[in-house]
Amino acid sequence: MATSGGKVLDFEEYVRTRQDALLRSARRLVPDPVDAQDLLQTALVRTYGRWDGIADKSLADAYLRRVMINTRTEWWRARKLEEVPTEQLPDASVDDGTEQRADRALLMDILSVLAPKQRSVVVLRHWEQMSTEETAAALGMSTGTVKSTLHRALARLRQELMNREVDARVLERDDQERERCAA
Repeated sequence: MATSGGKVLDFEEYVRTRQDALLRSARRLVPDPVDAQDLLQTALVRTYGRWDGIADKSLADAYLRRVMINTRTEWWRARKLEEVPTEQLPDASVDDGTEQRADRALLMDILSVLAPKQRSVVVLRHWEQMSTEETAAALGMSTGTVKSTLHRALARLRQELMNREVDARVLERDDQERERCAA
């Protein structure tokens, strides 16, 4: 399946060799694995049309990450509110029972409280381990904006963790009180 200039073969080769890493990046941007696959596929389709315009193919990962971030932001803006407020939070369960998976699930859940720009900065700086300058270039913002956005995002994440710890202690105390009254 070759076209003029070998465009299809070059792109197919790139996707074949980088698909696992690209899927990991997509998975860090959206919490649901199926949405992550959709995000990557959408980004690949959008990138395919501009593949010849990427002169330095060593920057293709950065280009694709940027396309994924933009796409995810579009989805976020277009989403309909599907959350229904309830008086009691549903019980959180972990399929495999390991702390590592529980920590990862908690992290992914807590990341969802961040605005898309904040989430993108946190993912690129801490998961992708990009420098401040690389993150700024990938997101099209200044290094100062990256630093301030990261600072606010990490403060928000810390606050969310503290709130959840307090909520967990209150629930535990209430459970103990109910058990004591029932005995």
